[in-house]
Amino acid sequence: MKAAVLQENFSKALSQASHFVNPHAQLPVLGNILLEANKTKLYVLSTNLEMSLSTSIGAKVEKEGKVAVPAKTIVELVSHLSKGTVDLVQNKEQLAISQEGFLGNVAGMNTNDFPSIPQSFEKGDILTLPKDDLIKSLSKVAFAVSQDETRPVLTGVLFLLSPDSLTLVASDGFRLSQKKIPAKLKGEGKVVIPKPALMELVKIASSSDSLSFQIKSGANQVVFGIGESDAFLATRIIEGEFPNFEKIIPKVSNTKVKVGREDLVRAVKIASVFAKDQGNIVKLTTGEGSLTVSAESSSVGNQKTKLDANVVGPSVEISFNWKFIEEVANAVEGEEIEIALVDTSSPGVFRDSKDPDFLHLIMPVKVTS
Repeated sequence: MKAAVLQENFSKALSQASHFVNPHAQLPVLGNILLEANKTKLYVLSTNLEMSLSTSIGAKVEKEGKVAVPAKTIVELVSHLSKGTVDLVQNKEQLAISQEGFLGNVAGMNTNDFPSIPQSFEKGDILTLPKDDLIKSLSKVAFAVSQDETRPVLTGVLFLLSPDSLTLVASDGFRLSQKKIPAKLKGEGKVVIPKPALMELVKIASSSDSLSFQIKSGANQVVFGIGESDAFLATRIIEGEFPNFEKIIPKVSNTKVKVGREDLVRAVKIASVFAKDQGNIVKLTTGEGSLTVSAESSSVGNQKTKLDANVVGPSVEISFNWKFIEEVANAVEGEEIEIALVDTSSPGVFRDSKDPDFLHLIMPVKVTS
């Protein structure tokens, strides 16, 4: 390999690739980043076997070639170089990196053991996703993903594809977030994608102009194309059947509440002071034109905050984990939160007054007298 690249582009690509490296893997090559000079581009590739990233930057290539170099070393080195042209020359498993007034040599590895990772889409359906809507929507569901590895299918986000929409669903068994995005897609399908891969996708795709998507069912993998073929992020699909979430969403409600989002957040935070040593439980009580948020502790005391609210239906007293209410409130964009309640033991459904396509369900906490 003999190539020249711009330090700014090279450093950015290396930084992104470093998030997909596993320096503690049993396979030493997984702690490396693969550099491949080909025609007019330098490809930067990395993988931890769960997910991978392939990015490319413009390069002046005099001789094609590839070498695997330690991720931490190459990332730190290039980040400290001056802006401008950086020359790369490979000699077997050594990579010489030079710039005016600087010359360094990095010991690399044979690339034969480096796993094969997607650098393009395969033949088949390629879906164009509404990038901005998807990135925005992921923030409305990702916080509800489970961290319990004993139920792997809940550690990812369900993508439900239909000809006219993409629906995202996440649940940890105690709450559920659902966000529907209008989109023109080909066919139907569903896959569960690991949360870490989606969080990396958000970082990389935020500044890009487009986002494409392909399901490789034979390889149990999905591939995201970011920008004009500049980057491809691939991740495994989580196997297993996502729970039938639709059957637990109440079809009707007895009581509906509209309350100011900021007022509810403030009331819940106050209640949390008293709820922290009592299982994080806060009680919501509806009244005529009001919603009362209360909490009590045998060691700290008790409190009640009464909020003005638009309430339709009979009075309901229901308890929730205050953290769950706070997190959904932070995901809401509108000034008001709409809460639909059935009774003390049925899930509460929280909606955004500004976004009818967003729904969040929280299971109540049973409180023994």
